Amino acid sequence: MTGKKYKNRTDWGMIAVIVSLAWPTMLEQLMQTAVQYIDTAMVGSLGTQATAAVGATTTVNWLLSSSISALSIGFLAFIAKSCGAKDRESASKAVAQAVVVTVVVGSAFTVLALSLSSRVPVWMQVDESIQHLAGRYFFILYLPMLPRTASIIFGTALRAAGDTRTPMKVGIAVNIINIVLNFIFIYPVRTLNIFGTEFTMFGMGWGVLGAAAASAIAFTVGGICTTAAVWRHPVISPKGQRFAPDSKILKPCLKVAVPNMLQRFGTSLGYVAFASMINSVGEIATAAHTIANTVESAFYIPGFGMQTAAATLAGNAYGAKDGKNMQRLAKMFIPLEIVLMIISGAALYISAPMLVNIFSDSTEVIALGTKVLRMVALSEPFYGFSIIVEGFMMGVGRTRTPFIYNILGMWGVRIVGTFICTQLLGYGLVSAWACMIIHNLFVFVLYLSCYVRGKWNPLKEQL
Repeated sequence: MTGKKYKNRTDWGMIAVIVSLAWPTMLEQLMQTAVQYIDTAMVGSLGTQATAAVGATTTVNWLLSSSISALSIGFLAFIAKSCGAKDRESASKAVAQAVVVTVVVGSAFTVLALSLSSRVPVWMQVDESIQHLAGRYFFILYLPMLPRTASIIFGTALRAAGDTRTPMKVGIAVNIINIVLNFIFIYPVRTLNIFGTEFTMFGMGWGVLGAAAASAIAFTVGGICTTAAVWRHPVISPKGQRFAPDSKILKPCLKVAVPNMLQRFGTSLGYVAFASMINSVGEIATAAHTIANTVESAFYIPGFGMQTAAATLAGNAYGAKDGKNMQRLAKMFIPLEIVLMIISGAALYISAPMLVNIFSDSTEVIALGTKVLRMVALSEPFYGFSIIVEGFMMGVGRTRTPFIYNILGMWGVRIVGTFICTQLLGYGLVSAWACMIIHNLFVFVLYLSCYVRGKWNPLKEQL
């Protein structure tokens, strides 16, 4: 599929191509979300301290993972462009450079994370009674940082080559392994009753540390499988290439990756500041915000699945220097994305009370969580437009503009607005989420202007 020109296909044929690229990513993200729910519930059964120990370092975990994901975007743009130009040699060389970066970054992050594992819970102001447990959990979780890095970077390389199914299959396998090992490692030997039949279930009884060990093993398996898939790939396999730094490839990849890394890092810090201001409002607001965030994340899956497909196909069109096809892709992706997000937003609006009720039995939390979810549900189509245009810009290597847009939106609108509303005026969670929605609409206006002016399309002179 990769590298072909799609301009001779019918619109329905193009839609089939888009769906074939998007649905595996959507399913992979859906599985990750489902496992996150199950993982949280399994650890939560051990008590509040266990949940707190696991959740204490979540923000740091997200920071490290998102930094690696951002780095992989540089390779996505280069590989997708090479595949579009039918330049297998360049694509293969780029993957060889990805191997070098994976080894260096994965090793560096391993040393960094393990050496700071005892300090991270302190910096995150975790209760002293669970700091030691949280530190040990963090240490075990980051032992396999190298295979985790390989899974992220090589998975992105496969998607850039049009193969979204292999990362999906590996992701599903990793999630299943994680759940099974959680069941064995977390709980002790116990008697289970299934359909009236009692039997003794083996268990290690390691508790929180068992959850960390299960995740570490699952991540290791995922990294090995993704690496093997890249090595066997008929187009982008790095076999036979030199595994030494090559500035001709690394320079353009880093030119794309660095702004994306800065964007994600700045956005991550914004989420920390946003959450801390909400925490100051009170326990009800904190609980409602946490639950609403968890619920909302599942409804963004269609949008980000389409973004991956948009980035890949835009990179292919750019490599083939097919400006008309680039424009045609945009005219097809944007309506599809908006329709998907309207459906997703409507589903969120209708199901909000039921979903919040799953995580809390507090009438106040349910009412507040439902209110903010229904507010944000109305803005999802606008957010979907931004996601797609950003995906196109990532695919063609224009990441500086999204960096500026997202930092301006996060810090200039959301954080400033939330500070004024919650810290100066004394308003609550609703005002904070209103600032978040205004942030989304502000970014939408910026991306709409960028799209109308053609700034997203490096091939616009062909039109």
